[in-house]
Amino acid sequence: MRRISYSAHVVNGLLTPFTAVRRDPQRALEAWRRKASAVVERSGIVPDAEDSAFADDLGFMLQCFARVPGLTPIGWIGQLSNAASRLENRLRIKRIIAENPAVAAEPIDDPIFVVGLPRTATSLTHKILARSEPHRGPLLWELIRTDLEQDPRTTAKRIGAIEKELNATFKFSPLYDVIHPVRADQPEESIAIMPRTYFPLSCALMPDYREWLDQVDVTADYEYLKQALQVLQHGRDRRRWILKFPGHVAHLDTIHKVFPGAQIVWTHRDPVTVMGSFCSLVETLGRVHARGMDQHEIGRMWLGILSDSIEQGRSKRLALPRESVVDVSYHQLVADPHHYVPALYERLGAKWTNSDAANLEGVLNGPNRDRQHEYALDRYGLSPAQVEEAFGDYSLLVANLRS
Repeated sequence: MRRISYSAHVVNGLLTPFTAVRRDPQRALEAWRRKASAVVERSGIVPDAEDSAFADDLGFMLQCFARVPGLTPIGWIGQLSNAASRLENRLRIKRIIAENPAVAAEPIDDPIFVVGLPRTATSLTHKILARSEPHRGPLLWELIRTDLEQDPRTTAKRIGAIEKELNATFKFSPLYDVIHPVRADQPEESIAIMPRTYFPLSCALMPDYREWLDQVDVTADYEYLKQALQVLQHGRDRRRWILKFPGHVAHLDTIHKVFPGAQIVWTHRDPVTVMGSFCSLVETLGRVHARGMDQHEIGRMWLGILSDSIEQGRSKRLALPRESVVDVSYHQLVADPHHYVPALYERLGAKWTNSDAANLEGVLNGPNRDRQHEYALDRYGLSPAQVEEAFGDYSLLVANLRS
């Protein structure tokens, strides 16, 4: 299956004359400032210093994209639109809380964060937990258009608009829908709302963005995530929130500062297998954003990012209550889900019911699209020995959990 479709090449060709700003970081920043001003004006909100800093961070990200050699028109337009959507959502949340002070008092009790390396069944675990009746995972459209409960017609319209955008992505990159299926009305990762994560690096190789990201304090990001959950919870039945993003693993300390009762579900899998699969995902998404991506550079950058995140997670969990982190072996979970999923519920203090058993069957019997996904570690200039060296004794920990 093709990583990028013929239609993407055609659309890029048609858009090239109208997207010259994508090649100039200063012009890209000016384009963003115009876009951001229009968003603020439509919102009717007077931005404060934190809102301005939020917009400035998005502007820096767009400048980093503009420095990427071969940035495509589709990639630029998509990132500019995404930045505008994020700013619009922040101002919407700000307005809702200002108009409804009780929203800020909503308790977000004992949320569960699913973390770990990508491609370690974090999505499967998230999907299973979020389907349980006492639980709730934020849906993609809710993270993009965070709001109080609306009438069914408005909700359907919003879901339809986001599905339309997703379908365009899948049309340009059919393989992406195989590797990482995403739907507007399904629970999705926190990256859909959190502004400063390593997700942009999966779209393009931006060493300047990575260096900047390594220095930022993400506390405000988790406080913003909490505000979004408070908005989504207000006026609705309170349930236990199930959240997921592999990169949360590097911020376990911040999670427990903002969400004191949080529990962590940490999925583990052999990093050699993970690296090949995830680099293939990055290449697929990256082909939409930039021409001529260096596959070996994908391997080098992401080996560093992912091994660093695991090292940080292993270090920071030492300061957390032991019972707050639940380790899950990918291999055991996939081999015998009917045993290990109920066991996971028990460790989380959640009741396993007949309804949960039926939900599990529904998840397991769904289409296994990943079987169509082929990848090879050496395509990205990596060997098993290099990966094992970068992750140190983490591979031994994975093996011990498996046995």
